[in-house]
Amino acid sequence: MDAKEVIARRVAQEVREGMLVNLGIGLPSMVANFVPDDMHVFFQAENGVIGLGQRPPDGMEDRDLTDAGGGFVTAVPGAASIDSAMSFGLIRGGHLDMTVLGGLQVDEKGHLANWMVPGKMVPGMGGAMDLVSGARRVIVAMVHAAKGDPKIVPECTLPLTALRRVSLIVTEMAVIEPTDEGLALRERGPGVAVDDILAATAARLIVPDEVPEMVLA
Repeated sequence: MDAKEVIARRVAQEVREGMLVNLGIGLPSMVANFVPDDMHVFFQAENGVIGLGQRPPDGMEDRDLTDAGGGFVTAVPGAASIDSAMSFGLIRGGHLDMTVLGGLQVDEKGHLANWMVPGKMVPGMGGAMDLVSGARRVIVAMVHAAKGDPKIVPECTLPLTALRRVSLIVTEMAVIEPTDEGLALRERGPGVAVDDILAATAARLIVPDEVPEMVLA
């Protein structure tokens, strides 16, 4: 499986029965594909959908049913379409159990930068700032490096999304938990050695004596 599938499968293991979960655009939206069919979870998108399902088969797309990034989705039984005010009321009111967001950088303090690159066109900040501030858990789902440059860094050089520390970072190489002491390495990616993770990470990692390998369904 490719890097994005590894990440999405691992993040799906953080989803629990009965949760209300926001999925960001791009890679995070893949998480819905790997949640067990018998698990009752409502995925939310800030454009006003509660009850997102998997991406539809080719040819079965509905132009009226998309996620916040315009990607085609399906709806599960019991899904609801709501307006933007209610959608952001859920986010800002602390009603989301978890959000899964992509990332450009995460630093040693657990700060996320994911909404803009200076000097490049920014169509809008979307709901990222509200999500990082309002969701009970914030999981960053991203590839470990971009064109060879580490994305887990000592200090973010890109504008921060929020000052709140994220809950978990999941890449194809590692599961990392930001703590009061720093970034703690919790799991290794499939076939990945600890030394490989350290070489691909610019930030300091707290490494226990034993680091288990991810178990992917």
